[in-house]
Amino acid sequence: MEQDASLRPERILDLSERLSTVAGEKIGEIARVNRAAKMLSINALIVAARAGEAGKGFAIVAEEFKKISTEIDAVAAALESQVRADLDELTAIGGAILGHMRGQRLADLALNAIEIVDRNLYERTCDVRWWATDSAVVACVDDASPDSARHASQRLGVILDAYTVYLDLWICDARGKVVATGRPDRYPGARNISVADAPWFRDAMKTATGDDFIACDIERVKALNEAPVATYATAIRDGGLSNGKVLGVLGVHFDWKPQAQAVVDGVRLTTEERGRSRVMLLDQKGRVLAASDGRGVLTETFPLNTSEGAMGSYAEGDLTVGYALTPGYETYKGLGWYGCLVQTKESVTLAPPMAKSAAA
Repeated sequence: MEQDASLRPERILDLSERLSTVAGEKIGEIARVNRAAKMLSINALIVAARAGEAGKGFAIVAEEFKKISTEIDAVAAALESQVRADLDELTAIGGAILGHMRGQRLADLALNAIEIVDRNLYERTCDVRWWATDSAVVACVDDASPDSARHASQRLGVILDAYTVYLDLWICDARGKVVATGRPDRYPGARNISVADAPWFRDAMKTATGDDFIACDIERVKALNEAPVATYATAIRDGGLSNGKVLGVLGVHFDWKPQAQAVVDGVRLTTEERGRSRVMLLDQKGRVLAASDGRGVLTETFPLNTSEGAMGSYAEGDLTVGYALTPGYETYKGLGWYGCLVQTKESVTLAPPMAKSAAA
């Protein structure tokens, strides 16, 4: 549900500008009326002077009226000065409050986005540890026969039919050779390639128990048609036991692009905000992993200022930036990624500044 326009924090500045306009107009009206009164008093003095002795009493009244008019000028000038100072302070305070509220909201939205990613990727760590104990997966590297590889490939295909968030699942032997995949028809180039130099394979082979897993940053994989994937891996162990001998590695390739795009597109912004906001997921070095505008994915590095700590916001010119560091979820500690929102100032038509009244 979109926020009622009358309740938006931007109303502080709108009301300040309106008050400035009204005050300027009313003080100007006082000055105009007072100028007319001065002219009347001057005319009265001229008429009294022409009347001679008979106009002396009227001249005294006209002089007093002129003095009062001068005092009104002084009061109006003092009022204008004080009102202007107070309105300037109100505008400054309103702007500061608005900036803080906007920044805090953006940081909250950034945290929500990265938490969704964390929960999603935690499930990937559960999947890879579970499937590595599957009897067909274990037999594929324990038996290492064409029949066991074919059976394992069929088993992986069944899993992929149920878990559509993956591009492919790879079973690798202890030397790093991919001996079975879940989608050999879609990705024929994956079968029999060596991943011995891939960090996810090397680190998975070193895991201490079946409860351990490896999570990698987003990268494009040639054998998966250069698709960007998040790869999760764990060791395949003898008998599927947590403390069994390491026989190989299971690597699961999470289909990053559509899942991440759904997260950044799903951030709860108003229709008006969406047109002036950019939602991003960034890695620990600021590399853009996903962006609501689709620009710079895996090529742009965003200069995020994290001086406020794990979560915060700051302003840069017309931009407000809110961010939040991955908090992790359950056994998934995260990879130092950030949720980030960049928003330009709202495009509003402000009332003209309070005009100075000219006292005659």
